[in-house]
Amino acid sequence: MYARVYIDVLSGSVDRPFDYRIPPELTGVVQPGVRVQVPFGPRQITGIVISCTEESDVTKVKPIHQVLDEQPVLTPELLMLGQTLARETLCLQMTAYQAMLPAALRGKVVKTLERNVPLAELPPELAALFQSRRRVSWIDAQKSGTAMGVVREAVDQGLLTIEEVVKDQSAGRTLQGVQLRGSYSAEERLELVGNRAVKQKELLDVLETSERPMLVKTLAEDYGISNAAVNGLIDKGLAEKVDVEKRRDPYGARDFETSTPLALTKEQTHVLTSIKKVQAAGHDTLLLQGVTGSGKTEVYLQAIEDVLNQGSEAIVLVPEISLTPQMVERFKSRFGEAVAVLHSALSAGEKYDEWRRIHRGEVSVVVGARSAVFAPFTKLGLIIIDEEHEGSYKQEDQPRYHARDIAIQRGEYHNCPVLLGSATPSIESYARARKGVYTLLQLTERVNQKAMPEVKMVDMREELKEGNRSPLSTVMLEELEKRLERGEQSVLFLNRRGFSTFIMCRSCGFTSQCPHCEISLTYHKRHHQLKCHYCGFEETAPAACPECGSEHIRFFGTGTQKVEQELNRLLPEARIIRMDVDTTSRKGAHEALLQQFGEQKADILLGTQMIAKGLDFPNITLAGVLAADALLKIPDFRAAERTFQLLTQVSGRAGRDERAGEVVIQSYDTEHYSLLHAQNYDFERFVQTEMQERKRAQYPPYTYMVLITVSHQDLTRVIKTANEVAHKIEQHKQPSTALLGPVPSPIARIKDRYRYQCMIKYKDEPDMALLLQQAVAPYMKEMSKDDLYIAVDRHPQMFM
Repeated sequence: MYARVYIDVLSGSVDRPFDYRIPPELTGVVQPGVRVQVPFGPRQITGIVISCTEESDVTKVKPIHQVLDEQPVLTPELLMLGQTLARETLCLQMTAYQAMLPAALRGKVVKTLERNVPLAELPPELAALFQSRRRVSWIDAQKSGTAMGVVREAVDQGLLTIEEVVKDQSAGRTLQGVQLRGSYSAEERLELVGNRAVKQKELLDVLETSERPMLVKTLAEDYGISNAAVNGLIDKGLAEKVDVEKRRDPYGARDFETSTPLALTKEQTHVLTSIKKVQAAGHDTLLLQGVTGSGKTEVYLQAIEDVLNQGSEAIVLVPEISLTPQMVERFKSRFGEAVAVLHSALSAGEKYDEWRRIHRGEVSVVVGARSAVFAPFTKLGLIIIDEEHEGSYKQEDQPRYHARDIAIQRGEYHNCPVLLGSATPSIESYARARKGVYTLLQLTERVNQKAMPEVKMVDMREELKEGNRSPLSTVMLEELEKRLERGEQSVLFLNRRGFSTFIMCRSCGFTSQCPHCEISLTYHKRHHQLKCHYCGFEETAPAACPECGSEHIRFFGTGTQKVEQELNRLLPEARIIRMDVDTTSRKGAHEALLQQFGEQKADILLGTQMIAKGLDFPNITLAGVLAADALLKIPDFRAAERTFQLLTQVSGRAGRDERAGEVVIQSYDTEHYSLLHAQNYDFERFVQTEMQERKRAQYPPYTYMVLITVSHQDLTRVIKTANEVAHKIEQHKQPSTALLGPVPSPIARIKDRYRYQCMIKYKDEPDMALLLQQAVAPYMKEMSKDDLYIAVDRHPQMFM
């Protein structure tokens, strides 16, 4: 028997399955979906078996060295899905499979040097490196400054051997436990222990009443039984030590209060009945448009409960930014240990342990961010994507998939419904629902029957005329003061971190630019630093202009740090929590800050996008938006749509309980249709206006789009390659397909790499994947060797 294996080498030249012989001792163990260790050239390397066959076209077939999994890590469904993913996104097959697995399963190759002779027979340089050791890591050898030529010569002479071992990171954490041993009766055990060993008798009682091995640590802490008693029982042959796997549970220390289903409104009942009908009939994609506070989450919970009662499983996707402790608590309190949670704030070990619970069938609900769509369930009954309009559902590096597309493919495979939920669905999804491709469901009223908060629009141009140069308008300040007097809370949203957007010399016009990116540096006041938010470059802010020496350095633009300083100046009595990337970089910081706010230890929550979604605090009665029109200036055809969505989401944070809420929106462009319709919560009117704009410019949903970006350190090379790729597409595309560019990207250089891009707009291109493959294929070798990079993004969400 032979196995067809994709090896874990991310290079276009080996992006195909290789045949390996299955040794007799591994027959039945090797099966599609398991990871194996195989010889590849001089190395041992990890691979994934995609199929087993009785024949091979290769004359000399090497044997599989080792199987790394007891059970396949990829199901037959995920193996097929990976092939579709690689074809549609033009990524390497192994890249597609890696996206489906936790990082801990990706084997790390550890390279070592082993000496085969006594130290005295080695050249002095190598003898000094090894000293008394038999093995030295390759990294240590390089760090020591030893000439690699000397090492290679010693290897050729047989003095040293290079070993490459795949280090499997998937071993769970284990603790030492004790369990009973032997088939003795209770009386026989007591007789063997004797009357004088009191602690050993106590230990016997504990072990006899426990169904599982007891941890040595637990015996000492909870029962006062020492190691001496444990070892005494082991010496008498009555017990044995075993390794007990310790699950790394990020929520293990928390007790979740059990919740019960709530009474549904008439609208919620209608939506839930519609979902159940689809579950009974088979696959369909449903779009649930529900205003903020309309109870979409309760509908999700009851729909999932119905699925679990039928013995099936459910996946719930939530944008990373919305995966707040509140959201986790809702699912954990309803379904308890049946829920696994996957998101980026977990450590690699915690993610792996959660994934393994899913893989073993110990849970039936997964709540997670984008990659949770690949959860290895085999009996899926429902997939939910909350806030389906969110751009974060699109992966921005390979494989460039959209979680919605993967969810629909999995829904078709399992013949189960896919539910997309949002207060402000994406234009593309809403257009599909209008055409009948999706089924449209709606929740038009808040659960508490409260009206949506009143929205006030403040024209910041008028504030400037009146001499107010503060980032806070007079109206905003008055409303904040009212909340402080009444003991109510406020949230303030500004989608820009840092203190100032850039610094400029008023004498000569100099601005501090990142030396590695074509972008100005942002000023962060805390450490008086200038930072690049693209590559991470930092430098101390200058006291005088580096160009002309002038001291007239001024700060322009407003970030969250500057607003925090202004709030402290104008409202010294206010307790403020700032939430942005700078304040939530530590693990658990996000949760801790929200907990403080929930316990009313702060009056104002100021932050970036991470506060716009998923917050449900009853005491919030004011939501403020600063620089609401900032998003409109981004060169992206979705700028108006994203502005409308964000404003609606922020507005939904206020007045979710008994007290009425208010919203204040500050803008320099108060006449823009996205702001006016957001002020009136008029989604329909916004869609009508936006669709007219999209039709005029031929943007989705009227066309499909592909973005091709070429990058390299050499600008000439980038321009030449971009022109060649565009020329190949021009030769083979349909006449109706439009090719725009190549032109420099909006940010023409990032991390010392120049960037050019082409845009394809098409309605009917029979095999776009093949057309793109033909255009990019000639550069595959260069891309793996020469640091040339060609990114092909179908249905792009980002254009910067």
